[in-house]
Amino acid sequence: MNDDGYATAEAAVALPALLVVLSLALGVLVSVGAQLSCVDAARAAARVAARGEGDVRARQAGQEVAPHGSSVAVEHRGSEVQVTVSGDIRPFRIFPAIHVSARAVAEVEQ
Repeated sequence: MNDDGYATAEAAVALPALLVVLSLALGVLVSVGAQLSCVDAARAAARVAARGEGDVRARQAGQEVAPHGSSVAVEHRGSEVQVTVSGDIRPFRIFPAIHVSARAVAEVEQ
């Protein structure tokens, strides 16, 4: 029996599968990174708003850290300020958009 060509055939099957797995893993890493950026942006904006620097400045602080195209919303609730950062990311053009968001609450400083 001649086994010539089996390694080539196995590699031809394994390589595309490996590329799919690596692409999915990279997509997950990009998504987790974007989620962490949303968390950081919400915290930064909440700190700025809690210090009384104004909603515009708080939104700017959040946009500096947030993933590209994200929205930053500042809401005052009594003695607290709540900031929500949300957006859709697309790790690869062939993948659907993934929604990421984070919320931070801080007590307004007197």
